[in-house]
Amino acid sequence: MAVEEFEDTDEVEKKQGSIRHEFWELIRVLVISLLIVIPIRYFVAQPFVVRGASMEPTFQDGEYLIVDELTYRFHPPERGDVIILRYPRDLRKFFIKRVVGLPGETVIIEGGKIKIKSGDGGVPILLEESYLPANILTYPDDVMALGEGEFFVLGDNRGDSADSRVWGVLESNKLVGRAFLRLWPLSRVSVF
Repeated sequence: MAVEEFEDTDEVEKKQGSIRHEFWELIRVLVISLLIVIPIRYFVAQPFVVRGASMEPTFQDGEYLIVDELTYRFHPPERGDVIILRYPRDLRKFFIKRVVGLPGETVIIEGGKIKIKSGDGGVPILLEESYLPANILTYPDDVMALGEGEFFVLGDNRGDSADSRVWGVLESNKLVGRAFLRLWPLSRVSVF
């Protein structure tokens, strides 16, 4: 005579209820995570990987940065800030550069040095670039007057950088944010 085994229907219902509960708990966690992460990623900060040599020695190829997208919503960039921007000739590409000239100023490149003339017509002042090695010079000679909402940006590696000397002024609507934190490599982790 054969004996049949039956599972207790209450146990089966408990297991099914537990699985459904875990499934909905997982969905809830995912939705809450997305509601937090997506706005931060698109409006506050985003990752950026340095490509190329245009910002050497300050930033090396392959370094991983976090870009602060919030600060410039409250005040404009300042001279010396390292920014991430949309390349004016192809908005799908992102570049990293340093702000040298501000709206209303005239940038004068002469004999490898940069002078800044304020919008009120004052005497040009030699730009002190303490973030660069002393032997770095800026060429070619040029004069560029900046209008409202326009910036003059350069790579720190002046001999190997496509920047405002090549494609002109940077309009403020092309700004993405400022370099805030270097996360990689670990030996160079730093906040800017």
